[in-house]
Amino acid sequence: MRHGNKNNHLGRTTAHRKAMLANMATSLILHKRITTTLAKAKVLRGYVEPLLTKSKNDTTHSRRTVFSYLQDKDATSILFREVAEKIANRPGGYTRIIKLENRLGDNAEMAIIELVDYNTVYGADAAAPAKKSTRRRGGSGAKAKTAAPVAEEAVVVEDVKEEPAAEAPATSENEENAEKGE
Repeated sequence: MRHGNKNNHLGRTTAHRKAMLANMATSLILHKRITTTLAKAKVLRGYVEPLLTKSKNDTTHSRRTVFSYLQDKDATSILFREVAEKIANRPGGYTRIIKLENRLGDNAEMAIIELVDYNTVYGADAAAPAKKSTRRRGGSGAKAKTAAPVAEEAVVVEDVKEEPAAEAPATSENEENAEKGE
């Protein structure tokens, strides 16, 4: 029975699992999005999100702690330089898991895990919220003054008689005669 054992071992030894998660976390930081199985993506989220939280505090101790998990100098420096700036105001939830179709070979559930702040598709809608406008009764004087001349112009346009419409049938008869060769 698995009472209280909530971490997925993924069918690997401890050393293999730690090395695999470190490699996947490094790839996620470098490429901002990776495709893997759903089970690995869920375990990776629990592995990489504390590292992302740690990167918000740029101290020597936090850099050494993150490096001990990642074992990659380039990924650590990118994490503290670029990624930490983007996630500075976010209070958690740095990654997103999107389910894909099952893999053809073994029918495994596949997923994309990505850094939320680096997705341009979802970030554009949330970044520019529409400004609320309040509706008030009446209206301002400036708007009422500009609205009145527009209404008068519309009346003037409607009073004009349409004379060219009477000439149109005569023109079409002339064109028909010209086509026949008369």
